[in-house]
Amino acid sequence: MNLKLIQKEIIACEQCSRLRAHCEDVALVKRAKYRDEVYWGKPVPSFGDPKARLLVIGLAPGAHGANRTGRMFTGDRSGDFLYRAMFEAGFANQPESISKNDGLTLTDAYIASPVRCAPPDNRPTPGEIKRCSGFLAREMKLLPKLQAVVCLGRIAHDTYLGLAGLVKARHPFSHGAVFADASPKIFLSFHPSQQNTLTGRLTQAMLTDVFLQARAALR
Repeated sequence: MNLKLIQKEIIACEQCSRLRAHCEDVALVKRAKYRDEVYWGKPVPSFGDPKARLLVIGLAPGAHGANRTGRMFTGDRSGDFLYRAMFEAGFANQPESISKNDGLTLTDAYIASPVRCAPPDNRPTPGEIKRCSGFLAREMKLLPKLQAVVCLGRIAHDTYLGLAGLVKARHPFSHGAVFADASPKIFLSFHPSQQNTLTGRLTQAMLTDVFLQARAALR
């Protein structure tokens, strides 16, 4: 098994009927701003460098972001924050992600998520996370050069700890926390959702700092 084959499995996945129905409904109804676009409307594959030393874990595709464009964190405000931070830390060749064909490439970084379909209200159920995170578990085994993991939000953090066999009590979630005792090292951030960025709970500087710390930790 290799990463490309896993991405094909992800795109074809039909495990979660609620999520599939929601993604398809959103792709049909659309947002007025994107009414002339053809939405992706399928599970969203991972994106990045297969030789990455950094793994970035999000939550799930945005209904009118990745569910529209077909690429992780592309086409919405969360992606604007994330790719700006990754650009500043030298992991991306440009600071924005507008469409799947905008020329964005990642170097030494790979982006995945526990859930690959856009969930209603951005809230996947525990069962949906459990079913879908099997893809992430398999990808982790196929990224042998990993030295650092950035978890964006509590669900990313909890899912990663479970897959890595780590104990939450020893690695509690808080923005800016670094667990150098883990291998790969773990770096935590609030998710760059509008709920966090529009309220100032997470600023661009705060997110960029997390990625700069992760960059500095790479050997």
